[in-house]
Amino acid sequence: MALSPPRRRLLAEASATVPAPRDSVADLLLSVRSGPAGPDNGWLLIARGGPENLTLTGGPNTFTAHAPDHRFTVEVDRAHRTIALQGGWWYRGEFAVQPCPSGARIVHRVYDVARRGRWLVPLANRGFVGFRAATQRGLADIAERAAAELSGRARGRAAGGA
Repeated sequence: MALSPPRRRLLAEASATVPAPRDSVADLLLSVRSGPAGPDNGWLLIARGGPENLTLTGGPNTFTAHAPDHRFTVEVDRAHRTIALQGGWWYRGEFAVQPCPSGARIVHRVYDVARRGRWLVPLANRGFVGFRAATQRGLADIAERAAAELSGRARGRAAGGA
């Protein structure tokens, strides 16, 4: 992504497959515009268990997500089918949608982007014990939700809906 911080350290990488066309999966994950988050705006933020009352400002490629108790940056690169979420003092999560024989593969990478106090990051996260497994489980859940969402949209279109 073009706006990546200069110093970052990969902490975890996970991938999961969605049995749907890559462009459909990318459209779903990269659906971000200014306004309240919901099923048709910021889908990934909601699917990740994001906070209620989330509002996005900015655009068209860089947004600020405002939650009641915090905010974070959302960067969308539609040409490369990637979206990044960055917040707090250390976290950056990047999601890329890639083609694969059975549909689309979502790759999620988590980086430590702390500019100061980098040595504190593992301490603040219990040494990242179980972090990679939790990242994989979380991405598998997102992939399942994306498959269900896209399947539901396809059924709606077939039935004459929007």
